[in-house]
Formats: sequence, structure tokens, C-alpha cells
Amino acid sequence: MKRPAVPVTGINTVAKRIVGRRDSVLARKNIRESLVSVAGLIGRPVKDLDGRDIGKLVDVVVRHGEETYPPVSGLIVKVGQHKSFIDGARISKLTKDEIRLSTTKINLQDFTRREGESLLDADVIDHQIVDVDGLRVVRSSDLYLAPFDREIRVVGVDISFVSFIRRVFPGAIRRRPTPEHVVDWASVASLADGGGVVRTSGSRAVLSQLRPADLADLIEDLAGREQGAFVELLDPELAADALEEMEEEELQGLIRGLTSERSAELLSYMEPDESAEVLRDLGDEHRESILEVMDSSVAKQLRELVSFDETAAGGIMTTHILIVHEKDTVASALKLLVDNRERDISDGVVVVDSKGKLIDHIQVVELVAAKSTDLLASLIGPPYPTSIGLETPLDEVVEEFSNNRGSSIIVVDEKNKPVGRILADDLVDALVDASERRTFSQGSGGLS
Repeated sequence: MKRPAVPVTGINTVAKRIVGRRDSVLARKNIRESLVSVAGLIGRPVKDLDGRDIGKLVDVVVRHGEETYPPVSGLIVKVGQHKSFIDGARISKLTKDEIRLSTTKINLQDFTRREGESLLDADVIDHQIVDVDGLRVVRSSDLYLAPFDREIRVVGVDISFVSFIRRVFPGAIRRRPTPEHVVDWASVASLADGGGVVRTSGSRAVLSQLRPADLADLIEDLAGREQGAFVELLDPELAADALEEMEEEELQGLIRGLTSERSAELLSYMEPDESAEVLRDLGDEHRESILEVMDSSVAKQLRELVSFDETAAGGIMTTHILIVHEKDTVASALKLLVDNRERDISDGVVVVDSKGKLIDHIQVVELVAAKSTDLLASLIGPPYPTSIGLETPLDEVVEEFSNNRGSSIIVVDEKNKPVGRILADDLVDALVDASERRTFSQGSGGLS
């Protein structure tokens, strides 16, 4: 929401920089020579130890856990009119030409998805995924298996259009892997399964190194369930930072697709004014469903912000503000700043008197220059901070900001108690929104 509107780029050009590729198993000659196309396997006969047909392969099941390359946990085979599950431990041979089991006695059981499992053909192939190292959103055309670390594992994903064509047009050619177009599975975040749960081998550590704006680009390039799944992959604080960088319409769509619990968690980590803006645009019922599962103090604060007119000071302010008393020491003020260093507070502390009324705003540089034992009262003096009321109209806020020329102005209630502040970027966002509203309301809807 903080980014200016820019032309949308193609999904494969989202990232121009590379985070740094890790060691790839695809670089190993024995792995490249043993790649097996999952798309090429679907529909092939599954044979028992004596070479007799049991049925035809419907899908390949993999198990997700801490391992980088998920192992095959079983096969779904169509036997007559039933889809049965065969445990992966019974696979003796799996190549591009043959699927054979290690026994003639098969205990066929109907397939039931277990927690931590995904179906490669149904859940991953032809779905959007994120190439974490390449910082791009791509669509998987095929997946590749290979024997690795004593198990058959998923080792790569094919993102080429040629592989898509191979799937569409049957024939021997569809079973030939094209490793030059394969992305190592270690750098992939796979975002879809039948339960809508994130299953990934992508490193959370790598994602945590990305800028929120880069993550916002990736989220916006995804769609539907996969968009929400990628957000589920991120730590809440990182996800909240990314959401603050998203375009307003994209963010609204994303929030509508998340559960109330997840929405409440993310909005609690976002700047209060950003959260209020999101909630303000939701329907009453949806808004309440989110606020009801929030921490009560946070929900109370956001309800109050949402109630303010978005064209007035109260509607665009953030309540992230550090309030200290005039009898506090410089050391205590600096400690407060350090304790809140993760929040968007960097321009000092607001000083109040014994009744909680605004006295001054002391910059960080003043605190650093003073003795740690000094009382804040000794630093109070002109120029005093600019303050405005909650109901101050937007045009007056602009004027005050222009006269003040500081990084923020303080918002006070009717008793002159500080309740928030307005930052320069908050004001810019509000002006852009106001301009868009005026343009929409003045439009005739026709062409002349």
C-alpha cells in the first residue's frame, strides 16, 4: 500500500537479482541420467513382481517434512473401478519405461490422503509455484523423480512450455525429460495441495532475506489459493511487512481469501493505520469476524481507528507512538526506543505532563547528546511540536505538515493528550486515495 502505482511486469521478470543458488542435485551426472517425468508416468501400467499388470498409475504421492527433496510415499493405482494406494516401500523399479513392484501379493486399499502428503499430478503439476532463488512465479509443466539418498524423491520441476505441450499431446516424446529447463526442487516453494495447505521445500531462511517489496511482487503475481498459501509460508511479521507493500485491491482480495484467524494475526502485526484502512473497506460482518479473534486491546484500538473519517487526521494517523513523562530520565527514553526498534518509530519520543497532556517531542539526536541521568524536563524547549485534532480535515493536515516540515505531526484528543501521529508517507497515501475518489466521483462514465 506504500508503493506508487507502476506498470505490472511479467511474472518471469519480477526479479532481476538472484539470491544465490545452493548446491543442486541436478548438477550430478547420475541424477540427470536417471530423471523420470511424472507426467510421463501417469497412465502407465503398474506390474507386480512376475510382470503381470495390476492397474494403471493415477498419481504419485509424496511425503513432506524437513527433508529438502520429498520422498515418494506411495502410488495411486486404478484397479478395476477403484483407486487403490500402494505403499512406496513396495516399489522395486520406477523408470520412464517401467513401474514394477517387489511382490506378487498386494494388499490393495482405497487411497485416503494423510496429513503431510501431496499428489504430484493433481496438486503440483500445472499449478503456480515460486522459484525462491530466482524470485519469480512460474507454472510447473512437469516434475522429475530420481533415486536419491536410498529413496525415490522429487528432485526438480520443469517450467518449460515444451513440457506442457508434451503433456497435451501423448506419445513417446512426452516421456523425455528436458533437464535444461528444470529448476532444482530445493529452490522451489510449492503452494498447492488438495487441502489447500502449504507444502514446500523452499527455505524460510531465504525468504526472510527478501525485501518486503519483493515478497509483495511475488504475492501479487500468484492467484487464488496459491496466493494465500504463499502468505501462510511466511512468518507473520515478514508477511505483514509484505502486505503493507501491496496494492490496495490486491491486498483486499488476499484478506478476503484468508481465514479470520490468519487475517487477525497479520493485521495485528501491520501498522495500525494500514490495518484500519484494510478493515474499513471490508464488509461489517467480515470486519467483525476478524476483530473478534484479535487480542482485545488491539481490536479496541483498531475499532476506534476504523470509526474515524478517512479524510480527517484520525483516519490516517498511526497509533504507534512512544509516550514518556517529563520526570523520566534520558536513559529510560533511550531504552524505550531500543525496546521498540522493530516498530516504525525512529524520530524520538513524545513527552507529556503528569496529566498526560502533550508538552514536547524530543528527537533521537537530542537524547543521544544528553547525559543519561538527565531528566527529560531539562530538554523541553522551543521549537515545540505541531499538533492537530482528530477531526482536522485533510487539507488542513497538509498545510500543517507544510509549515512544520518535520517527519511527522502529532494528533491529540480534545484534552490535548497525544493519541497518534501522521507520517509523511501516510499523508501521501491519503492524498492519493482522495484524488482517486474525486476522479471516480467526477467521471461521467462515457467517452467524448
